[in-house]
Amino acid sequence: MRDHVGRRTLMTGAATAALLAGTGATAGQARAEELVGGSLPDFHPALKAELRAPLAWGTSPVRDFRAWRRTARAKVEEHLLTDAQEGVEYAPEFTEGPDGDGYRRRTVTLSLTRYTRVRGSLLTPRGPGPFPAVLLLHDHGAKFDIGKEKLVRPWDDATRLASAEAWAEKYFSGRFVGDELARRGYAVLCLDALGWADRGPVTYEQQQALAANLYNLGSSLAGLTAREDARAAAFLAGLDGVDAGRVAALGFSMGAYRAWQTAALSDSVAAAVSVCWMTGLKEMMVPGNNTLRGQSAYYMLHPGLARHLDIPDVASIAAPRPMYFVDGEQDTLFTPDGVAAAYARLRAVWDSRRAGHRLRTEIRPGVGHVFTRPMQDEAFAWLDAVL
Repeated sequence: MRDHVGRRTLMTGAATAALLAGTGATAGQARAEELVGGSLPDFHPALKAELRAPLAWGTSPVRDFRAWRRTARAKVEEHLLTDAQEGVEYAPEFTEGPDGDGYRRRTVTLSLTRYTRVRGSLLTPRGPGPFPAVLLLHDHGAKFDIGKEKLVRPWDDATRLASAEAWAEKYFSGRFVGDELARRGYAVLCLDALGWADRGPVTYEQQQALAANLYNLGSSLAGLTAREDARAAAFLAGLDGVDAGRVAALGFSMGAYRAWQTAALSDSVAAAVSVCWMTGLKEMMVPGNNTLRGQSAYYMLHPGLARHLDIPDVASIAAPRPMYFVDGEQDTLFTPDGVAAAYARLRAVWDSRRAGHRLRTEIRPGVGHVFTRPMQDEAFAWLDAVL
């Protein structure tokens, strides 16, 4: 028998007994065979039971909320395995692009870390400003030829434009989210994560090796991404013409994870919109879930952090700032139980701060893993209200 990733399933109970009877193998030998089969070890329920999130707000011995936020953030940062990059100059270089519909297009190249320069798309409304701003964080999607182009219409590469238009049609009702925000008066910044577009492209099979090699080098793929996103938020907040107090993070799918994570790790983010990525960890770690395949999971995996905080606990570090989480009822990547459990944990934190009105959680009926035009319009209206 084979599971969803083509590996043999675990043998337990009667199947194990039959194996022992037929081969004369010892129970210890059969047990050893069980432990290496499948995508989850057969003792994974015991591991799950040990995940009690002892540092979560309400469980942690730290009772002052501001002190808890500092403690929880420090614990997350400890597990990023990547230095905070203090003192690294952005040294931005700007290249003008063609005018947009009421906004200015530029390419910006900057140093998010001491290791490499990153190229991104910057859109700025025409006028004196200062403007509210949105850090856009692109998805994964197992599509690596485009990154920032998934959200900002490319203007200098016809091949990427064709690919980006197809992606926008599939997931965003044919709309480029960044361009629409710029037309509505927001400054927009979108950069490639490691592995996409100008910083790749990797293949799906290469992700796991990339993550493993970063671990070998004492670093982390997920940690590097988290550090870069926080640095990008601070860069955007510091730009001329941007109101530093009105910067939001917005993302879809893996970009949604990056959005709430950036809000948790950066004080430069005043609000966040996360579309189609929120769940409880235990409810996500079930047979058949995409996370169990490895690969894309490594962009969101901070080794050991789950022993201290659950996924919504990390997002709660951003409380009581305004946050909007929306997931599709028919999204096969996240179980309904996982989304509901995460929303309940988030709600408890915001309510404890008398800030329940600043948290919006929504499960869209009849919707899968997409960010449709009606969902976008609601998110934009929400941003207008909170910023």
